[in-house]
Amino acid sequence: MAYQQVLYEVRERVATITLNRPEALNAWTDVMAEEVWQATHEAERDDAVRVIVLTGAGRAFCAGGDVTAFKSPGDADGDFPGSLLHKLPRAYDFSRRPDYQSRAAYFPSIAKPIIAMLNGATAGLGLVHALFADIRFAADDAVITTAFARLGLASEYGMAWALRNVVGHAAAAELLLSARKVRGDEVLRLGLASQIHPRGQLAEATHAYARELADNCSPLSLRTLKRQLWELPFQSLHEACIGDSEEMLRTNVSDDFQEGKRAFKEKRAPRFTGR
Repeated sequence: MAYQQVLYEVRERVATITLNRPEALNAWTDVMAEEVWQATHEAERDDAVRVIVLTGAGRAFCAGGDVTAFKSPGDADGDFPGSLLHKLPRAYDFSRRPDYQSRAAYFPSIAKPIIAMLNGATAGLGLVHALFADIRFAADDAVITTAFARLGLASEYGMAWALRNVVGHAAAAELLLSARKVRGDEVLRLGLASQIHPRGQLAEATHAYARELADNCSPLSLRTLKRQLWELPFQSLHEACIGDSEEMLRTNVSDDFQEGKRAFKEKRAPRFTGR
């Protein structure tokens, strides 16, 4: 489909979705919300894509929600594509966990790894989406903040849950209550990102990692492991062990496992199919 506020590119089995409102620091709009949803699902359906990278154009990842662009039902100027998000709720998908079907928390339900490449300011709604990605890489000068406490707002779209899941309760409380800015090595220390790189090297490092997953890891394993990880917040240890056993039995008879064994014995790169 044609996109207005995001760029979509597939190269070397990696789909890159770029928030494309650099003049507004990629502030989040209803149109952008719809287009990111469409782009992530387009990448999920495309067999040529194995990994998804989400980033921002210009000097920001996403500086938060653009309050001038959000519309509510009944607004006189609410007739634009994004307004459909309010008027026509998406159909419930019984094949996906209900917790991961809300407007901003659906990344865990996408069956391919999503890497958030935080190339600059990441705040509010921008941070919400980064936290629901599977992995985060950040520029060493990227500024990250929850923002809400300094605007008189509550945490939204599951940010408190996701932040606690990423950094733990005490760190999440401190970051939410202070809404202070985090950057550099502290981003790494808190676990807000797995890697930090100089801004000029961030894209190369992120896409090199994405290609490593795409080229050398089984798509079946990637989607299974992702699902296992995102199920954990809702499982006891006993339930996780039962689920792990079921998934191991299923993958043990897969084409990808047979190919993985052959490639290991023949000392060559695997040719996984995802089956």
